[in-house]
Amino acid sequence: MTPDFAALRSDFPILDREVNGRRLVYLDSAATSQKPRQVIDAMSDYYERYNANVHRGVYSLAEQATAAFEGARMKVAQFVGAPDPMGCVFTKNCTEAINLVAYAWARRRLKPGDEILVTEMEHHSNLVPWHMTAQDTGAVVKFIGVTDGGELDLAQLDGLLTDRTKLVAVTAMSNVLGVLNDVSRIAEAAHAVGALVLADVAQLVAHAPCDFTSLGCDFMAFSGHKMLGPTGIGVLVARRELLDDMNPFLGGGEMIRDVTMEGATYTDVPWKFEAGTPVIAEAIGLGAAVDYLSAIGMDAVRDHETELVRYGLKALDSIDDLVVYGPKDPERRGSALSFNVFDSSGELLHPHDLGTMLDQHGVAIRAGHHCARPLMRRYDVPAMCRASCYVYNSEADLDALVEAIDKTKRFFAGA
Repeated sequence: MTPDFAALRSDFPILDREVNGRRLVYLDSAATSQKPRQVIDAMSDYYERYNANVHRGVYSLAEQATAAFEGARMKVAQFVGAPDPMGCVFTKNCTEAINLVAYAWARRRLKPGDEILVTEMEHHSNLVPWHMTAQDTGAVVKFIGVTDGGELDLAQLDGLLTDRTKLVAVTAMSNVLGVLNDVSRIAEAAHAVGALVLADVAQLVAHAPCDFTSLGCDFMAFSGHKMLGPTGIGVLVARRELLDDMNPFLGGGEMIRDVTMEGATYTDVPWKFEAGTPVIAEAIGLGAAVDYLSAIGMDAVRDHETELVRYGLKALDSIDDLVVYGPKDPERRGSALSFNVFDSSGELLHPHDLGTMLDQHGVAIRAGHHCARPLMRRYDVPAMCRASCYVYNSEADLDALVEAIDKTKRFFAGA
């Protein structure tokens, strides 16, 4: 049965409010999603009924909290097709998950001359850690370029991969161009030269079926807050043997097997990477988000958003002097629609000005460089506007966006 996406909107309390006297039209889910009542209630229930630390106490509340925390890990593992739930490490966000790999795996293995291959469309969270790793190890960061149409130029791939390539780090879905990348093809080519693959699935996991094994990657990182969960939690999924062979990222309580005056030994994964009190309420909230998305079905989420994108591309195309970046085929992309608006003389209407004006109409979009400055330089623009849809959006939201853009254009034109 097809889910009633219009009815889902009532699950999100924040969407009842008005902004600047207008109905809130929230189109910034690529930055962070709104939270359904089910996630909010799950976190409140923890604090109100069984708030206790995990893996420590033997009393009832502590055991209930531990069961809920580890239960969330099981839900997340099943949701993303992790081969072993113990290969799922809770972090505070996607960025920390990627940095965990950079510090605990790459820095201990890479040497001068080794190569890390990334793409020109990476979010800074999957780029800056590799620049830092290269600075510390003498490794080199290389890039797969982006075509004018907003796709990865995979014709470059075979020429870039060499026996010096040790890691390929690639986004599965661009947060700017929305394009879906063929991670499994990249992984197959990378493995052929002995390199490992890290997939940043922060955008993909929220909007389409995402399976660790099918992607063929070795590491996979994402955040909870972009997939209806709370802020403050991310996940690193990895092959268990890789994590077993890595040293801890942070030291402290709960990540040890024994401590003496002379040193320490470490406990098993995933807990050796979760030093200190972990993100308990956040993990439980993420588990509730997984329940919510699973009840809808990720194939249905994907179908709903593909139709919204198809509608949005056509609607935006009706506006003169507006350029949409990324593939024009909705089947080739996710829900992030980045665009810029120009005046009749070809001058860019700065995205910050446009975003501010749209807010006056109750329309919330992202405006800026989207933490992807190399991509802004690729398209020779200082910034872009981005409207991004999710399960609670409708065609009416995109109509409101287009109407607000049209009014803003006429305002700046003095009409």
